[in-house]
Amino acid sequence: MKRRNFVQHTLLGGLAAALGTELVFGTNLPKNYIPLGLQDPDPFRLFQKDARMTVLNQKPWNIEAKAHLLDDKVTPNKYMFIRNNGLIPEKIDADTWTLTIDGESAKAQKTYSLAELKSKFKQHTYQLTLECGGNGRSEFDPPAKGNQWTVGAVSCAKWTGVRLRDVLADAGIKDDAVYIGYHAADQHLSRDPDKEPISRGAPMSKALQDETLLAFEMNGDPIPLAHGFPLRLVAGGWPASVSGKWINRISIRNKVHDGPKMTGTAYRVPCETVAPGAKVADEDMCIIESMPVKSLITYPRSGATIKEGKKLTIRGHAWAGELTVAKMEYSLDFGATWTTCPVEKPVNRLAWQHFTTTIGFPKKGYYEVWARATDSNGRAQPMVLPGWNPKGYLNNACHRIAIKVV
Repeated sequence: MKRRNFVQHTLLGGLAAALGTELVFGTNLPKNYIPLGLQDPDPFRLFQKDARMTVLNQKPWNIEAKAHLLDDKVTPNKYMFIRNNGLIPEKIDADTWTLTIDGESAKAQKTYSLAELKSKFKQHTYQLTLECGGNGRSEFDPPAKGNQWTVGAVSCAKWTGVRLRDVLADAGIKDDAVYIGYHAADQHLSRDPDKEPISRGAPMSKALQDETLLAFEMNGDPIPLAHGFPLRLVAGGWPASVSGKWINRISIRNKVHDGPKMTGTAYRVPCETVAPGAKVADEDMCIIESMPVKSLITYPRSGATIKEGKKLTIRGHAWAGELTVAKMEYSLDFGATWTTCPVEKPVNRLAWQHFTTTIGFPKKGYYEVWARATDSNGRAQPMVLPGWNPKGYLNNACHRIAIKVV
């Protein structure tokens, strides 16, 4: 059954990617037939991911990186996390793909082909940080439901596309517009065509930012299938669920968008601090917008061993949602004291920032290196788990690696 479901839930392009070549006569595959070359489906080969990544779920696919795999300043596809809510769309044809702009606050419905988007509007490239709102969920106690992400549901690739604001302006926006909602071609897990697996959005202020893109390239190539080919929304600094994949419609709303995963506990947290395990009324939940300040040590790998008297170079990234990282520090004594280290400026707004420093250890033994970033508003990462919330969102506790000096 699992093998049959694999074929049923994978489009021909994905099969071809998994096989490493074109699936000739693929449209003639008998129902439920499994190509011999895919008797044992390999998600790492299917999505061109590094085999050291961790698969959290297969229906839908959710895959994360480990901290040391994210050492690149620009995240390559092979280390980029996958967060899906539904099934990857089938039979994608970029030549016939269209994007429709509509909604209560659209002056008129308008549809663009992918070729028109590329030719009519100026193209822009930004390096943008995308982090799953649930990154770090595995640390919450009591446990929160959902994929148990550790620290690897974050990336910062280069995205090329057209500004959403330029397309919306061309289509026409009414004065009462307050929100946009996205709609996409991915399928609900039930395969019910009347159900959307996810349809989130953002306030007009976010939709109209320079860096909010309708993207068609990632790191200079067409966006990989698992990341939204042929067209996706990219809104850096906010939970990655705002950056919808496989976009084929944008609705301009005169109210807060109310699509699937916009209400209840989905990507929302208590507006005020609550006790762990508490029930929170719907009206007391607030939509997650800018992500909190956070950092990640990407070198060395946790558990590294060095010889006594040797110094250790550490490096990593830090980010702060809509803000910038103003200060970076590390601690060797479990947060009792902190030492400042250099942090680079972002290459553009909403890109992560890089830090590196060399540290020494007083004697042999076990140590932990803790990293702490402070944003441009003066808010620093908490040393341990921040306030509990029902879905385990926004864990920005200090990242820590273990070091043994021998």
